[in-house]
Amino acid sequence: MKKMRALFLTAVLLAGCLAGCGSKGVPEEELVSDAAFEGAYLVTADYVKEHAADENVLLVDCRGADKAKKETLEGAVATTWQEIRTCEESYGKEGDEGWGKIPEPSELSKKLGGLGMSKDKEIILLGETLDGWGDDATVLWELAAAGYDNVKMVDGGYSAAKAAGVPTQKGASEPEPADVSIDAIDNTHVMGTEELQAHYDEYKILDVRTEEEYKGAVKYHEAKGGHLPGAIFMPYTELFRKGGTLRSQADIEKMMTDAGISKDDKIVAYCTGGIRSAYMQLVLEMAGYENTWNYDQSFWRWAVVGEVEK
Repeated sequence: MKKMRALFLTAVLLAGCLAGCGSKGVPEEELVSDAAFEGAYLVTADYVKEHAADENVLLVDCRGADKAKKETLEGAVATTWQEIRTCEESYGKEGDEGWGKIPEPSELSKKLGGLGMSKDKEIILLGETLDGWGDDATVLWELAAAGYDNVKMVDGGYSAAKAAGVPTQKGASEPEPADVSIDAIDNTHVMGTEELQAHYDEYKILDVRTEEEYKGAVKYHEAKGGHLPGAIFMPYTELFRKGGTLRSQADIEKMMTDAGISKDDKIVAYCTGGIRSAYMQLVLEMAGYENTWNYDQSFWRWAVVGEVEK
């Protein structure tokens, strides 16, 4: 039952995403700059092509094993964000107090060790941008909180890596278990419900979901529809060009300035379950917005315990 529920949730999210996130992105003529985005958590598709076969590189397809069955990059192992968060039935369901969070260090060590995610490896994460949820970003955000300092995501995601000519295979590779020891979780960029409720007025809140969700649509088993009070609508897909790669730092800064946000503000991003919002948090961090957080349980939890607007 546990596995069936996880697969069902993944299917529901994917179906909604393909309906709501596809064919977005900002046209070239509307960009501030055609410069490539550069940041500590980002590598290009060409970098993947050059280094995918390196002995010290581990490719991780964050789209999951089902997607990887159809096609993934050669040598990649597969996982989903649900598999490395507290999404088992023992934690309840979406919106429950303990569901969808970063596990305790001992539990997370076992999960990541089983996937071969050694801290000694350079870990390159694969997801999708415009046609996905940014699953690679939420895994990266979690790994960074767990003390990994050599983990990257691909600009443009899996599609860009494939288009660059990185060899592919059908089915994920079997992970080689590794010894992983996580001493503590660094919450520098992790926002919890209790902290957000206690100091709400200190933060600028970004809702990175679709306009339909922002205005109140209930699409993914949320307890109710709407958005957090006073939340600024800034959809995740606005981070990207039409081709699915990130817009320039200049573009990101203009987005924020137009929204009335400065680099001195405290910024919390949220979505449905902290997936798309992890991408927003990481991009803002790379663009120099240091006081940024991803709300881990996001709207699933807030819809249960907090007030919403429509």
